[in-house]
Amino acid sequence: MNFRRVSSNISYILYVIPSFLLFSTFVFYPMIRTGYLSMHTTNFQGAPTAYVGFEHFRYLIEDRNFRESMKATFLFVLYTVPSTVLISLFLALLANEKLKGIQLFRTFFSSTLGMSVAASSVIWMFMYNPSIGIVNKLVVALGGQERQWLLDPDTALIAVAVATVWMNIGFAFLILLGGLQNIDVTLYESAKIAGVSKIYQLWRITLPLLSPTLFFIVTVSLIHAFQTFGQIDILTKGGPVNTTTVLVYSIYREAFVNYNFGFASAQAVVLFFIVLVITILQFALVERKVHYQ
Repeated sequence: MNFRRVSSNISYILYVIPSFLLFSTFVFYPMIRTGYLSMHTTNFQGAPTAYVGFEHFRYLIEDRNFRESMKATFLFVLYTVPSTVLISLFLALLANEKLKGIQLFRTFFSSTLGMSVAASSVIWMFMYNPSIGIVNKLVVALGGQERQWLLDPDTALIAVAVATVWMNIGFAFLILLGGLQNIDVTLYESAKIAGVSKIYQLWRITLPLLSPTLFFIVTVSLIHAFQTFGQIDILTKGGPVNTTTVLVYSIYREAFVNYNFGFASAQAVVLFFIVLVITILQFALVERKVHYQ
């Protein structure tokens, strides 16, 4: 009997080992290494040269560029996450209606999911082009003035945020549509018999039963927004005057442009704890309002 138990435990361990090795290689070791480098100065190859303790973190508090990148990061999250969730929810509610040809619209709404960040960014770069871009042409047609959207400090971050919302809608739309289709239709039939309005059904049936899916989308969207890099690099390179230098792009620039790996690692540690705290707060404060069926 003991032999069977030991054999069973060994088999469990053997199943876990591949996942543990993958996580150790690509998650645990990089995290530990980043924390280690954040307390050292490094050479151009990234090798630690001297221990400095928490000096990098102390300098972060005093660094104006870091404060600007933090401001740009939180503004970017504020611009993108609520917009992505609300627009995706609206489109999912429309696409969930049983209408003829609705499958075509579902395909349109989710089409951005099949496009890479690089391809999407190039498309928006042409759309924002001050000479040939369609955005300026639409603005002029509506009575506005042409602008250099990606070169103006007042509009650059908003322009990148709009492009990011468009890129993220496809994923959020599909997840929310799946959540809507899992709601028991008999609830809506009972509501119709009772003469309940569509708005009441939305607030009392749809949103409460969709809350687990909404909670997932908000959590994933927040984490993804804090990790945004590709569209920033392609569209603005962090400019103009650092208005679009979000924290991830600041880490990239310090590490792979300035070769200051210790300082970049300190910023990465700060970003990790920001995302960790926000995620914990979401689970502590928001999840309690989620209605699981």
